[in-house]
Formats: sequence, structure tokens, C-alpha cells
Amino acid sequence: MRVRTLAVVLLAGGLALTACGKEGSPGASSPAPSQKVATDVKVEGSKTFEKMKERGKVVIGVKEDQPGLGLKDATTNKYSGFDIEIAKLIAAQLGFAEDKIDYKAIASAGREQALINGDVDYYVGTYTINAGRKEKVAFAGPYFTAGQDLLVRKDDNSITGPETLKGKKVCSVTGSTPIKNVKEKGYTEPENISEYQNYSQCVAKLAEGAIDAVTTDDAILKGYAAEERDKFRVVGKPFSVEPYGVGLPKDDKPLRDKVNDVLETAISGNEWQAIYDATLGKSGSPAQKPVIERY
Repeated sequence: MRVRTLAVVLLAGGLALTACGKEGSPGASSPAPSQKVATDVKVEGSKTFEKMKERGKVVIGVKEDQPGLGLKDATTNKYSGFDIEIAKLIAAQLGFAEDKIDYKAIASAGREQALINGDVDYYVGTYTINAGRKEKVAFAGPYFTAGQDLLVRKDDNSITGPETLKGKKVCSVTGSTPIKNVKEKGYTEPENISEYQNYSQCVAKLAEGAIDAVTTDDAILKGYAAEERDKFRVVGKPFSVEPYGVGLPKDDKPLRDKVNDVLETAISGNEWQAIYDATLGKSGSPAQKPVIERY
């Protein structure tokens, strides 16, 4: 999805790794185990990696308002979520321990420029890979494949997919791709569509019974469901494909290859699944492992 205010922990073996919830809440994930930090790492030909080594830290662009994916705790100032754990996984395999990570919150609209300017070394934050963005930056991954889905009240079994939304009140963020899809495809009547500035407002209306469904990326919705499992559930019938990638400087192919190697190892082993289970998986909704697409 293009608009998100917007929703993965590592096991032993060398690696360690939150979707949306209420702003300012600590999120739904459990603490991730400490990751084993790689030593003597080399990424030949990567100017970005050389900059990391020179400063002794890695600067990672993230979201800070997406529970279950990337959320900054207002009290502790610590970040948590699936995307955060993926970011930490990559950092550890590049040789940077958690205390050598600087997180930099970057809004969706500023992601490309932050990478172009060198403000961040890489970006992990519900960043959908597409051809237009590839003209400006590079991507490793995808590390997660999301899709537009529906969040409903747990006791509501009348909504089983977009085709059952007729007569139902649906909510999403103002001007977002998800609500645009609902309108263009006529899933429900125009008078039944509500738009707010952030997803937490939609979720509050859902809890009140004022609306029947919230729609956006399933990763975001899983974060809300994970936070309040007694109230909400994700329908689990995605009706779009949104591959989330790690944003990188466009011409740094050596670093892109290295990050793809790190992700592929985590996905083929147990780490990716453990990350998902400890964060987004708490929503009760399963997920398929993504397939790395190299270029």
C-alpha cells in the first residue's frame, strides 16, 4: 500500500528480529533474543559499507508509528517490531551489534531522498518494491509479502473477503491505495466508506461498532490484531500483492547482494519464522515465507 501509518525474532544459530497497533503503545511483540554478531565482515566494493565501518555505526531508516512492524516506545524510546528485527538481523550480519545501530525515523514520502542523500545506510519499513522506486533506489528482498486485507471484530463472521463488503461500513486512511481500491472496485457503497488520518482512528471506530472493517496491508492489520487478540481478527484473504523490500542506495550492488544473502539464510532456516511468530504471528494469522528476487 502506498499510505501507511502503519504490521516478525531470531532463534539460535546466529541471528535474532512488530504490524500496527495503537500509537504510543509498546507493541505486540516479545523481546527478541540477542543476535550473534558476525566478525571480519567484508563487502568488497560497497561504498555504503565502508561508510558504516568508518563511523563505527550503521544508520537504519525505519518507521516509528507502526505497532508490530516499527514502533518507538514513548517511554523507553526503544524500537520494536518485525521490521526492526529484520533491520537488526541485517546489521548483526554486517558486524554491528545492537548498540552500534542508530535508528532514524523517516516518513514514507522521504524514503528515496534519505537513501539518495546518504542520510541512512538502508531502510526497513513496509517499503513496497516497485518499478518506479527502482529507478531511484535499490531493493533487497522481499523479506515479507503483504497484501490488502480486512480487520474485523473477532465475533463477526459475516465478512469473509472483499466480496462480502456490500452494505458494510469500511474504513482506511485518507487518500490511501486500499480505500481507493474499495471505491474503484465497488466493494461497498460510497456512503459506507470512512476515511481518517491514521489507522488507529479506524480501529477505534471498529471497536465501537461504528464501522465493520478496516482495510490496508495485512501486515499492518496483524499488528492491531496481535495487540488486541480478544477484540479483532484479520480475515486472511489478501486481495493484492505488496512485496516489502530493504531499501538501499541504487548503485551499491555489493551491499544489495550481501543483504539478499542474509535474508535468504534467515528465510531458509528457522530465523524468519521465529521472527514472525514472535511479532506479527501473535495475531493468529499465518504467513508464507517470501522468495528473494535478485536482480
